[in-house]
Amino acid sequence: MRHHNLALTLRHVLDAPTPVSRADIAAATGLTRATVSALVDRLLAARLVAELEPVAAQRAGRPAVPLAPAQGTVAAVGMEVNVDYLGVRAVDVGGRVLQQRVEMGDFRGSDPEAVLGRLAALAGSVLAVLSADGVVIVGTALALPGLVDSVTGPLRLAPNLGWRDVDVVALMSAHPVLAGMPPRLANEANLAARAEARVRRGEPSSFVYVSGEVGIGAALVLDGRIFGGRHGWSGEIGHTALATAGAFDEGGTLESYAGQDAIVAASGLPRECPVADVVAAAERGEPRVVAALERAGAALGVALANVVHAVDLEHVVLGGIYADLAPYLRAPVLAQLERRVITAPWAAVDVSVARAGKYPAMTGGALEVLQALVEEPAAWVPA
Repeated sequence: MRHHNLALTLRHVLDAPTPVSRADIAAATGLTRATVSALVDRLLAARLVAELEPVAAQRAGRPAVPLAPAQGTVAAVGMEVNVDYLGVRAVDVGGRVLQQRVEMGDFRGSDPEAVLGRLAALAGSVLAVLSADGVVIVGTALALPGLVDSVTGPLRLAPNLGWRDVDVVALMSAHPVLAGMPPRLANEANLAARAEARVRRGEPSSFVYVSGEVGIGAALVLDGRIFGGRHGWSGEIGHTALATAGAFDEGGTLESYAGQDAIVAASGLPRECPVADVVAAAERGEPRVVAALERAGAALGVALANVVHAVDLEHVVLGGIYADLAPYLRAPVLAQLERRVITAPWAAVDVSVARAGKYPAMTGGALEVLQALVEEPAAWVPA
């Protein structure tokens, strides 16, 4: 019971939109003020919670002391391997980014051991800085653009990397810097959606998150939680086979119409050009680019209509490169959803842009590790 109450108190401080007092926590949780004070003292000792300047009470009595998540004391590290970059980001219990390293590259058809070695080196530089600053690291997580088996562990398939049946944890743990804290593995879109759900907490929290990169991933968020499926493989929307009739008579997958490489190729731009160049060309009204984006948006709308029919959600969030391209994708996506979703007359599907910022999968990975701490803080809190 003590462990449960400790987690309850910590969650209340971390999830509150504004700083709360001990009395606020007692009133919200039903715990006595004496119990809350004792629990808060333990969380303060563990540097998970911090006291702010007292606020004058409206009635007679001592000023209330607001409590907030501690900054820069306890953190987790989220890492990511994507087709065109590697990244590492440290996030503290309040959601603040403490350190970050990103290395651009082309990792199509790459060697897993070499790539993961480069990622471990990036992680080492971040961990060294955090250690020097006295930050306690509670764990690491790694986002991957493919099928991560949540039951047995390995990365089963990352088609755009050319990786298959790779024991990622073993390769990462072989590096001394990560030997003591091997990463949790998860799909990139699921972790990005985790970060998006945090940004949107307090709002309607069920949506389909679609992450556009070279590959296309998606995640189902139900009441703020990620639904990963039996093996953690749900959301592979990029491999959805589109219709073999009408506008999509080639019969390809969604990635072949709306993936980053597909959009760039259809735009007539060099494959290595950044998405910012596509946006700039669209802003200039270049016909081939505008047509490529309309085609990509229509294909995305068709695939999302199938998802909506299967899972009965009425909110879609565009993430990854789709957030930057949203001014050109949103209208054709909505047009297809309105045309194809049979329930649209009674529950129109809304399409919004992700708000979790750049590299959300790294943030989501760190948040996933921190969530485990929040659920079981007793292991990190002095008795």
